[in-house]
Amino acid sequence: VQLAQSGGGTVQPGESLRLSCVGSGSALSTYTMGWFRQTPTKEREFVSGASWRLGTPTYADSVRGRFTFSRDFTKNAVYLNLNNPKPEDTGVYYCAASRQIYGYESSSVYDYWGQGTQVTVSS
Repeated sequence: VQLAQSGGGTVQPGESLRLSCVGSGSALSTYTMGWFRQTPTKEREFVSGASWRLGTPTYADSVRGRFTFSRDFTKNAVYLNLNNPKPEDTGVYYCAASRQIYGYESSSVYDYWGQGTQVTVSS
């Protein structure tokens, strides 16, 4: 599967943003999907994800209640809504796909990655 991302940019604190990840070559409904982010000073970290079998999204503590993971399989896409973003949410965001059901908070289980999109939260 190939993953194409869009939707990054610069926003002010509290201004919402939606990231998109569109798949091609295979149906995303058969993959566990994850969102990760990376900054120059931190390793790639898990933000949110959902197993293709279990379905219910999980979130990192730092974004729970503010970010929302969603899927639209009619468009073969997954999304990450960044609500009430903070400056510490700044980073390059990646979507990823895996055949694993469990352990998907680890980047090592993912086989396919989007190209990444920069999100900058700044006043």
